[in-house]
Amino acid sequence: MKNKMKSKRYALLLATALTGAAVLAGCGGGKSAGNVAAGDSGAGNTGGSGEQVTISHYTIDSEDRTFIEKLIPEFEKEHPNIKVKVEKAPYEQFDSKLQTLIAGGNSPDVTSHYGYGGFAEYYNKDMLLDLTDLIKEDGFKAEDYHIPENLMKIYTVNGHTYGIPVNMYVTLMLYNKDMFDAAGVSYPPSDYEDKSWTFDRMVEDAKKLTVVSDDIAKTQYGVDFTWAERDMRPLYFGAEPYSEDTWTNGGVPSETHFDSPEVIAAYQKLFDLVFKEKVSPTSEWSKSVAGQNGDPFVAGKIGMSVGGSWNLAGSNDFPFKVGVAAVPWGGNDKVRSTLFVDPLLILKDSKHPKEAFEWIKYLITTEVQEKSIELSGGNPPVNTEAAEVYYKHFDGIDPEDVKKVYEGAVKYGYESYNHLITNYSQINDMFINELQPVETGHKTLEEVMPVIQKKVTEIIQR
Repeated sequence: MKNKMKSKRYALLLATALTGAAVLAGCGGGKSAGNVAAGDSGAGNTGGSGEQVTISHYTIDSEDRTFIEKLIPEFEKEHPNIKVKVEKAPYEQFDSKLQTLIAGGNSPDVTSHYGYGGFAEYYNKDMLLDLTDLIKEDGFKAEDYHIPENLMKIYTVNGHTYGIPVNMYVTLMLYNKDMFDAAGVSYPPSDYEDKSWTFDRMVEDAKKLTVVSDDIAKTQYGVDFTWAERDMRPLYFGAEPYSEDTWTNGGVPSETHFDSPEVIAAYQKLFDLVFKEKVSPTSEWSKSVAGQNGDPFVAGKIGMSVGGSWNLAGSNDFPFKVGVAAVPWGGNDKVRSTLFVDPLLILKDSKHPKEAFEWIKYLITTEVQEKSIELSGGNPPVNTEAAEVYYKHFDGIDPEDVKKVYEGAVKYGYESYNHLITNYSQINDMFINELQPVETGHKTLEEVMPVIQKKVTEIIQR
């Protein structure tokens, strides 16, 4: 990776890392690897004795996660005393099954925060193993794996490390080149410094792309703007739904502002895309053309789609030419992208933390991170050497555009709230349920937001 790219990316990663570290500064700690080794003969005896052990890696039951099964044979060949078993759960059941496994004394060894709950929630529930002793004993250095040291600080609390980053997703825009060409509209820019690329210009372009017909086969919409989780979306427009002390108070805000005029106005801009400007589809229409969990953009019915960079993963199979662009400026000079830096975590009740750490180290090597891009269908590596391969992975998309979009997204990025705020899975569930009548046009934001404000306060105080 060129030095210029590195310096920009690292500058943001520093900001991100400081945010993550600050959020958790007030939290308590979990059990350390030293505690485990002292109290569990399995962990203490298997690290260097050659005794065969089996570790479990708990992940989501989807191809972009379960591909790790294909990496196991080579790992086991290199580590003949370690067997790896993959346990899976659907996304919606990921957190509940994890809690069930732990409560039943069947804790997995390795996982990540792939469900609704994030790192702060796992940490505050004392689920995580303090990796500090393992790292020191092993002599692990992030630089050996081309992981920026500052990125490591996201999952370091009061000098103790609880996670090793493995993937980094950003928010980006995908666009249907065929639809743009047919409408005679210029492609959106990939350069975040292009000041002409604003939310309002995006809406104007979306109007030119939108076709509403009684024949559903002929109907198409200009944009689907699903920026971040629902509670975070006001930040895109510069409204702060959580009090500033959230980021220095262990992820527990002293105040929330979901019923403030600024936050309601921000949500209104997004719902106006559907009900006023009519350039975005209703949730019912999206389901009708793409299925319950489908994506109408993938079905060729949306011109521009703003979402996580995991959407880029399937682009090689899209039935149309696709481009990648910057998220337009929405009124917040500092934030235009949500960052999702996923760590690998060893759970506190792991019986084989040393072997689990060997597996984690294997997964972040340059060779395996590069191999994982292809096997996963396009997961973005945290390893900066492997990132150069990632930029070139997508058929028909200029690697320079992918690189520019990642650079800008990192520069104007903010770590996802679901990684930073406690009790997040409950907050997220509540938002989905309470905002649904607004999404279907049956209630107004003025009716719903006071209810959300009351409920989010109750959840945070639990």
